[in-house]
Amino acid sequence: MSKPILIGICGGTGSGKSTVAREIYQSLSDNEITIIQQDAYYKDQTDMVIEERCKTNYDHPFAFDTDLLIDHIQRLFEGETIQRPIYDFAVHNRSDETITIEPRNIIILEGIMILEDQRLRDLMDIKIFVDTDADLRIIRRIVRDINERGRTLDSVIGQYISTVKPAHEQFIEPYKKYADIIIPEGGFNKVAIDIMVAKIQSLAKA
Repeated sequence: MSKPILIGICGGTGSGKSTVAREIYQSLSDNEITIIQQDAYYKDQTDMVIEERCKTNYDHPFAFDTDLLIDHIQRLFEGETIQRPIYDFAVHNRSDETITIEPRNIIILEGIMILEDQRLRDLMDIKIFVDTDADLRIIRRIVRDINERGRTLDSVIGQYISTVKPAHEQFIEPYKKYADIIIPEGGFNKVAIDIMVAKIQSLAKA
């Protein structure tokens, strides 16, 4: 197998990254494409009590085990199967279980800070930034964190003000300059997604 195509999909919280990734995934054969979420690679915090884990700044590059993520991508490039971590957001720690990811011709890497690290950027064949209005992003985050991650409204808003917004301005927004394409309105931009699918298909056939 030739080197897989790595597509990076970046953007702020609630921007629609996952929707874009899913739309691209569903437009191609699942035998040739896989998705890896940066969120799965938050650092293991087993050595910390829950109170300490809650104080971790999860909106900083240091919160991610990027070395492990890079190692896993390189293993997939080499045709190896990996055991992708599962992160339990309810307890702020990795689960004991993992998910088996097999090598594919196309890999989508999706995450808020994947363009911040040059090592990751250098591995990508296509870099996409999903650009969505901040008001819409915070509403989406509130809904997601309450419904899917068991958070309270006050905790979501507090985290957004204290870490999420500053992190977006420092580690996410400035790095969209490295994107090959910027997609406004996320998964609702069908034209941009169709163009990206056509480009990916052409690269896969090259």
